[in-house]
Amino acid sequence: MSATSAVAPEALDLRFRALGQARRRGILRLVGERELSAGEIAAAFDVTRTAISQHLTVLKQAELLSERREGTRRLYRARRDSLDQLHDALDSIWSDALQRGRLLAEASE
Repeated sequence: MSATSAVAPEALDLRFRALGQARRRGILRLVGERELSAGEIAAAFDVTRTAISQHLTVLKQAELLSERREGTRRLYRARRDSLDQLHDALDSIWSDALQRGRLLAEASE
């Protein structure tokens, strides 16, 4: 069973919607390999900290970010498991489309 089949379709939809905004994708790139504080993330963008906080909330709700508290700081990191599930979902869509294309090509021969 693939990782995608264990994920509710609503959860995948929420994740794809969260990725629909370029700044959120940028945040995920920043925290893909290392933890960063909200302030460090905000410093990488030309928007308010409040706006970054809202983006972080959307990404957490979509389960694309994990949050860890260290004293008064909150540290964020991309959730590899959720990103892998999105990757599997896209692979499945692509594989299905290729299979349908192959069947159509064979039927027209």
